[in-house]
Amino acid sequence: MWVNDIIDRVRLPFRKEKELFSALYDILGFYPRDIRYYKQALLHKSMGQRNEKGRPLNNERLEFLGDAILDAVVGDIVFRHFEGKREGFLTNTRSKLVSRDTLGKLAKEMGVDQLIKSTDHSTSHNSYKNGNAFEALVGAIYLDRGYDACMRFMEKRILAQVINIDKVAYKEVNFKSKLLEWSQKNRVKLEIRDQEQSRDASTGSPVFTAQVFIEGVEGCSGTGFSKKESHQQAAKETLQRLRREPQFIDAVFAAKGDRTKMEEEPVMCVPDPEKEQQDFIIEQPKAAFVAHVTELKHEPDEELTLDDITATPREKSREDIIAEAEAAAFAEA
Repeated sequence: MWVNDIIDRVRLPFRKEKELFSALYDILGFYPRDIRYYKQALLHKSMGQRNEKGRPLNNERLEFLGDAILDAVVGDIVFRHFEGKREGFLTNTRSKLVSRDTLGKLAKEMGVDQLIKSTDHSTSHNSYKNGNAFEALVGAIYLDRGYDACMRFMEKRILAQVINIDKVAYKEVNFKSKLLEWSQKNRVKLEIRDQEQSRDASTGSPVFTAQVFIEGVEGCSGTGFSKKESHQQAAKETLQRLRREPQFIDAVFAAKGDRTKMEEEPVMCVPDPEKEQQDFIIEQPKAAFVAHVTELKHEPDEELTLDDITATPREKSREDIIAEAEAAAFAEA
């Protein structure tokens, strides 16, 4: 009996290895050459494993590598698929295809999420974890089989069978950009404020919250595991509210009306610096000024004399008065 137990214990690792090989073949379309890369790609940091040198053993390094490979591979595919399209369109399409949300959905659709080894059982962070594992898996493919294998995997397996590249390219998913465009067309002030940062109760990961304000009117808030994600969620919720609630739009435009009215009303009259410097000039009607000038022109020119200029009479003394009286008396005699 104990012999059978030993045999079962020996067979169990091989059985699990075989199951992993089979599951990876269904996902990748080929069998791995070095299974160690793929095991590490599916190992979440929450497991707390370490290698023989005592260093943390998880999929974060492979995630970094896979992210770079995905950018190059998807950029190549998008460039060739959309011939003649401009750089902005190509960049936007690539960003949608390699976004955390898209990769998370891919991982779940293909069953990658079922192979991840993790102690984290919460659902709030699964898309983040799954997307990271997908990137790490691409990094494992690169190390195991090279760049061409990564290209075939994305082109033949993902974009040919799982994702419709044309639908992704022309689908608008940038809600923040869409809300900004709406605010600019309607000339309303838009602000997205970052709120206090918290942590997820189950994973300890940072959680960001953002709040939308339109003309100072409070819009919707959004949360995410990055500031960008929280901004997108807040913008998405606010756009939906603008479509559902006419009274919200009324409040926004009423606030805009109050703001523009205040901006149009002058606070005070600005003094004219030129006028302030000429206060000594006596203003008079133009017609009277012209008549006065005309009158001066018709007066005959006279030679300037001193006849009209007299000295101020000097006050007479007592002696002068007596002398004048005596002179007058003698004159009469």
